[in-house]
Amino acid sequence: MDLLHTPIKTQRLTIRLVEPSDWKAMQRIWNAIKDTPFAQYDSPHPTDDETLIAKITVWANASKGTDHLFWMVCLNSEVIGFFSFNKRLHGYEVGYGFHPEHHGKGYAGESLLALIGLMKKAGVTALYAGTALKNAPSVNLLTKAGFKLIKKESVSFYKDKNGNDIFFDGGIFKLYL
Repeated sequence: MDLLHTPIKTQRLTIRLVEPSDWKAMQRIWNAIKDTPFAQYDSPHPTDDETLIAKITVWANASKGTDHLFWMVCLNSEVIGFFSFNKRLHGYEVGYGFHPEHHGKGYAGESLLALIGLMKKAGVTALYAGTALKNAPSVNLLTKAGFKLIKKESVSFYKDKNGNDIFFDGGIFKLYL
């Protein structure tokens, strides 16, 4: 099995590719995230059983290649978060989310640094991530990992009661490996 498909062990975590059976863990994470103040800065995620089973199955199948990689972050046997790495023209775009009960404990940083090391060993030269500039924990995660803000943009995922887009200031961050 090649480098990008091998589980990673850190001091406290196991990071492995997603499996179809992980849909219930993702449901738990996304249901919890939607109740946080940061949910307004991300596109809505499906949480119904049928849609989520299909989505996670697609993720698992896509992760057999290298264009789309979806990792589950596990503390002991519990899935506490996830990362997605989607190939773009000049590198990979990184996405992530963690169950709120595990925020502030360094798990996201620990796993991101491990995945950055893996991508560097695999010959990837750049990573990108987008986040709301008001999402201080996400901005801090990226900057501590070495990402630099390269662009600001106006982003909308939701509409107000009149159907008008609700915009926020987003940032695109880049890390050269």
